[in-house]
Amino acid sequence: MDFTQGEHHHVVTLGTAGGPRFWRDSSRKGIATAIVVEDGFYLVDCGHGVGRQLEQAGLPLSALKGVFITHLHSDHTVDLNTVGLFGLYELQDRLDHPVPIFGPGDRGVLPAVSPRAKTSPQPIAPENPTPGTRSMFNQLMSAYATNLNDRIIDSLRPSPLDLFNAQDIDIPAEVGFHANDQPVPQMAPFEVFRDEHVVVTATLVEHPPIAPAFAFRFDTAQGSVAISGDTTYTPNMVTLSQGAGLVLHEAINFDFIEQMYAGKHDETSRASVDHHYKSHTSVQDAVRVAREAGAHRLALHHLVPEFDSPEQWTRFAVDYSGEFLIPDDLDVIGFSVPDA
Repeated sequence: MDFTQGEHHHVVTLGTAGGPRFWRDSSRKGIATAIVVEDGFYLVDCGHGVGRQLEQAGLPLSALKGVFITHLHSDHTVDLNTVGLFGLYELQDRLDHPVPIFGPGDRGVLPAVSPRAKTSPQPIAPENPTPGTRSMFNQLMSAYATNLNDRIIDSLRPSPLDLFNAQDIDIPAEVGFHANDQPVPQMAPFEVFRDEHVVVTATLVEHPPIAPAFAFRFDTAQGSVAISGDTTYTPNMVTLSQGAGLVLHEAINFDFIEQMYAGKHDETSRASVDHHYKSHTSVQDAVRVAREAGAHRLALHHLVPEFDSPEQWTRFAVDYSGEFLIPDDLDVIGFSVPDA
């Protein structure tokens, strides 16, 4: 990809695998997507390997215009620290306009304990058990203080805290969001960012127990793309995706989940099965979202399992009239609206 020449409005599927695990014999990296517009790009989620995938895609970190985190699960955030730590080598000219990082804020309350628990688990970091995006990024950089202070003091590199501006997304108060009691109220999408090239809107989606969880839509002069994040079927996602040139939606093969946990009756296994059904989307329901939204293209990513063949996914999409895609890592997908 020659990123430096001409005008670009497209998506690059940097990583398309779902789940906090290293998949054996995997050709797919952790979930991450680049939205390329004009001479820059916007990054949605920072799954495992995102830095290497940016290099493979020909997207220099110096062209990064913003980072958007759908939710704070590890498979979506694990390499946010890499972006921050390595950014001080490519973003030195950004001190007067740091790269914004937008993501969920502090949920303010721990989730309810699984009803399958025999004893109540003890939370990690009880003094600060639910940090939001801003706090998480600052803590990640603090954990690398030895390294960073060497770079800053000896090599005179800038601090990543000056190159990046991590921010918690403020959910409109009138929506009535509550992390446990009302995590996904019906709502209209709301604006979280705009510059001369894009307008980014967000909505709440359903991925219990984590909350808030967001989907994002990027509108440009040439088209639009909506990215679901992790969610079960959510009407808010249909609203966000209305008429989109492209919907990138997560999908899970529930037959694989049943096979993985077949014959296992311990509380952890059964709680894991519960989580997948209440928190993720089948191919059929991803198709339903795109169909109800009148989206022109649907591409599935965050695939679980990541090793299923494209045919194993497409067999569920026979009732979708738009273009249906199962992208590989580093695929380029346009999001303009096709001519009528």
